Amino acid sequence: MRAVTWQGKRDVRVENVPDPRIEEPTDVVIRVTSTGLCGSDLHLYEVLTPFMTPGDILGHEPMGIVEEVGAAVPDLQVGDRIVVPFQIACGNCWMCLTGLPTQCETTQVSSEGMGAALFGYTRLYGAVPGGQAEYLRVPQAQYGPIKVPQGPPDDRFLYLSDVLPTAWQAVAYAGIPKGGSVAVLGLGPIGDMACRVARVQGAGRVFGVDLVPERLNRAKERGVETFDLRSFDDEKELVEAIRDQTDGRGPDAVIDAVGTEAHGSAAARMVQNASSLLPRKLSGPMAERFSVDRLAALYTAIELVRRGGTISLSGVYGGMADPMPMLTLFDKQIQMRMGQANVRRWSDEIIPYLTDEDPLGVDDFATHHVPLSDAPQAYDMFQRKKDGAVKVIMKP
Repeated sequence: MRAVTWQGKRDVRVENVPDPRIEEPTDVVIRVTSTGLCGSDLHLYEVLTPFMTPGDILGHEPMGIVEEVGAAVPDLQVGDRIVVPFQIACGNCWMCLTGLPTQCETTQVSSEGMGAALFGYTRLYGAVPGGQAEYLRVPQAQYGPIKVPQGPPDDRFLYLSDVLPTAWQAVAYAGIPKGGSVAVLGLGPIGDMACRVARVQGAGRVFGVDLVPERLNRAKERGVETFDLRSFDDEKELVEAIRDQTDGRGPDAVIDAVGTEAHGSAAARMVQNASSLLPRKLSGPMAERFSVDRLAALYTAIELVRRGGTISLSGVYGGMADPMPMLTLFDKQIQMRMGQANVRRWSDEIIPYLTDEDPLGVDDFATHHVPLSDAPQAYDMFQRKKDGAVKVIMKP
């Protein structure tokens, strides 16, 4: 089959690789019909290269048609249409039963000290072949896959794999009071969708911050009060502008949908780039022990949120040696919640919104649909934020 493989920093290729097969009774194999390109994939493209191996198959946002079914998968059959969550979880362990499948005790990558295995996401999360491919082996299929109806286009359901539950959890963790206010930093796919979720769930005011015109325009068209980061000389001016809209206090909650890819933080970027140039035997241990993030967005969130408010982190951070302003966090009594989205924890709540009325705008959420063979160009376009790229879907 053809699959998107990682070969080095900013080097992905579409190559012929062996077809997947049933390896455990709880597996299924699907023919992938659509697969998303995620902002987290860009971390592998540039920042997390020390944890990658040439030939790794990328991608963690797939859906498709079941082709083969393992003997211990009772609820799926050949021909079913399913969405595959990005994490691999059993559904039966203590963590899964308490709504934390990202911490699944069956698939935890304990050798790396990490949580549940993920599709297409470094050796830290099990080095499981990903979904940017023609076919995909899906482990723990007795629990993970979400069966969806035949008929509507893939885009109606595809975002159940990652975008929708990640945005849903970001809003849930933000704890926005009914009629309250939230600021969303970063209007990429997750930030954009978080704004939409916050509005349909009753937030009074939603502020969105970005510096890409197309992303600002998309959010503004859906009723978000947008702030162009390029219009301010520094973070303090931005903070004051939003505070002026909230009686001087700041919003009740801030969602950081940027993570380690934040603009600014030049010194941290230099360290990230330097570590990726080291020999693999050195770069991995260095990144694990001394990695740092570009924390511009998180620092802004801490400054912006009102006293006693909540910060919800959905942007991915990976640093082990980041300086945190603990005095400010303590003094402002800020609550902070974070973590990978627990897809199956939220999927049943989300599905009723995936109707013909389309209140979340999923049907036209993608800005680009490209063939899988164009993956290298798609990664470059998305990384450079060219051609108005906000969400890219690849079709095998």
